[in-house]
Amino acid sequence: MRKLIGLSCLSYLVIGMAHVVAGAVLEPMMSHYGLDYRDGGQFIMNQFLGFLCGVLASPWISRYTGRRNALLMALGVLTAAEAAYSFLLPWGWMLAVAPVAGIGFGMTEAVIGAIIIEFVEDKKASAMTKIETFFGLGALAMPLVAALFIRGSIWQMSFPFVTAMAGLTALLWLTLSFGKADELMANRTKRRHAAIAPGNAPVTRAGYSRATLPFLVLGIIFFAVYVGMEMSFSNYLPSIMIQRTGMDEATGASTISLFWGMIVAGRIFAGRLAERSGYGVFLITAAGAGMMVMFFISMTDNTGLSLFLIGLAGLIWAGVFAIGLVYVNQLIPGMTERTTSLLIAFGGLGGALFPKLTGWLMDRYDAVWALGLMAALTVAMFAIMAAMVLYGRRLTAGVDHKVGQ
Repeated sequence: MRKLIGLSCLSYLVIGMAHVVAGAVLEPMMSHYGLDYRDGGQFIMNQFLGFLCGVLASPWISRYTGRRNALLMALGVLTAAEAAYSFLLPWGWMLAVAPVAGIGFGMTEAVIGAIIIEFVEDKKASAMTKIETFFGLGALAMPLVAALFIRGSIWQMSFPFVTAMAGLTALLWLTLSFGKADELMANRTKRRHAAIAPGNAPVTRAGYSRATLPFLVLGIIFFAVYVGMEMSFSNYLPSIMIQRTGMDEATGASTISLFWGMIVAGRIFAGRLAERSGYGVFLITAAGAGMMVMFFISMTDNTGLSLFLIGLAGLIWAGVFAIGLVYVNQLIPGMTERTTSLLIAFGGLGGALFPKLTGWLMDRYDAVWALGLMAALTVAMFAIMAAMVLYGRRLTAGVDHKVGQ
């Protein structure tokens, strides 16, 4: 299991890079193609529409091919897409390849997330925040690498860099053995046959109960708003800082690394803090604090204060995604793969739609309007999470075991 978690961490490192590479090189890419922010937003939106398809397809693909084969397929698709980006194809082709890249990192994220939540028995939050830390490391490292390439006037080398990392990870999934954990990578049919062998109780498929559906819907909306806000903020952060503070392109790209660097730092202790305080308390506190920080970011154009608030925002939001997955799954037990896929998928939908809207605001108005949208999204996040915690306590009161409240 330790080797499996280790390779899962590497995989999340790669998809962290894939998530932010477009934002890190957005300014020079738009200059190269003669584009505006609306076109850049379309590129990011296409990636996340592919992400949505990949996440929604992952349970079905895992069922019929096995989780290892699903991961090999996902990482192979990601490698091919990033390799295609490397050739700086005509813009229409770049837009066509973008959903393929999204399918690759979407499937990878969903399959690995389901494995960790379903099969790690103790301290699920710590395990999820550990692999999410590596997602943050990837999202931290990629803008730094991109900034170096931008300074050297070879910004397009960012795409071959991700290609190589994705290909290496796919090769490791293909060749490594996980011992007893290899059974987890078998297809679902084999695991179901094993479950109904003599001495074992048969496994039945169940749907969501009426009591849990409102909580699930709230969770889906929360993930759509949160991921949309986070992707809008991180992808347009360099452009926003260039407009608001006059930074150059390379320095602007490095602000993404500041944001993700603080997310990485926060994820080191976020899991333990959430397990100690309770998942609901952790999430509503993070949502409220993040709302206040985004309000202050939208009100200042001072470089030093902006950098401080960007780092603080990363620290506050560090554990929201991972702890949110665990929180919803604990209150809706027995539906891990489906619930995880739905939450990540609608997060991907938000990650597709809101950056597109942000790009339109950047073009039609300016960075102030884009920041205003993000501030509004954090208000919505806080309200939704408050409703989730209240409803979650009602669900908890209806069962006999403790579920992390």
